[in-house]
Amino acid sequence: MVKYNPRTWLALIFHPYSRQVVKTLFPALAAMGVYTALIIFLIDDYFGLEFESTTVVHSLLGIVLGLFLVFRINSAYDRWWEGRKFWGSLLNNSRNLATRISVMLPQSDKEIKNEIGSLIAAFAASLRLHLKDKLNKESRIFNEFPIIADLVDKEHIPNAIIWTLTDRINRLYLSGKLSGKQLFLIDKDLKELSDILGGCERIKNTPIPYSYSMYIKKFIFTYTITLPFAFITEFGYVSIPIVLLIFFILVSVELVAEEIEDPFGNDANDLPTKELSEKIKRNVYELMAD
Repeated sequence: MVKYNPRTWLALIFHPYSRQVVKTLFPALAAMGVYTALIIFLIDDYFGLEFESTTVVHSLLGIVLGLFLVFRINSAYDRWWEGRKFWGSLLNNSRNLATRISVMLPQSDKEIKNEIGSLIAAFAASLRLHLKDKLNKESRIFNEFPIIADLVDKEHIPNAIIWTLTDRINRLYLSGKLSGKQLFLIDKDLKELSDILGGCERIKNTPIPYSYSMYIKKFIFTYTITLPFAFITEFGYVSIPIVLLIFFILVSVELVAEEIEDPFGNDANDLPTKELSEKIKRNVYELMAD
């Protein structure tokens, strides 16, 4: 995730990310520029047509397109923010669970505490990789957390870790090391882990509806390729930078929406899940050491 100071206007305008957007869109901008120049050349210079252009239609359509893009970017941001809330809940829930285990079990059960702490940290790390589709038998997570080495063949590793955690907690209850009330409190934390897992998977596996995304792109495409005809009479070749500016603004908004609608990927503005999982690991290990 890109970290920045929202008060530094010039720094934001000339931020490397802005240059990256321009770099990404450069081929499309170049093609649009050539297309606009060709339209102007054919109408004005080659055929010499008397063409009366008007911006009225594009002004009206621009309002509609603007509303669509506002809804598009808001929908994408809602998905991003919901993902961030899930990971914030994971951080808090992991701390709560580690605190309960650390306080409820005696110091003599240090080994059990460490095992449960490793499972909590492993869940966060495995969830991060699971959401990025990078969790497999070769993942380093199984070396980092040897306690989950037996789960390497499981189809759903994060779910298997929750099951293992639940099993360890249940054994502590059956052995009399945890009371029924303590088990009830811990069970709420375990259920929350499962809810967080399901919520993150819902965001990842449920994209913006295809028909909506397709319609937005078709609308932008149709709107921009007809723009030269709206400006040609009044502006001539000056229409080229005007069309490119409008094209850049519209397409860059769609580009940003595409990036943030999947908050668990590897794009610049995706959630810092690696940092968060490492923070969970440090916090849990520190709590279990007390």
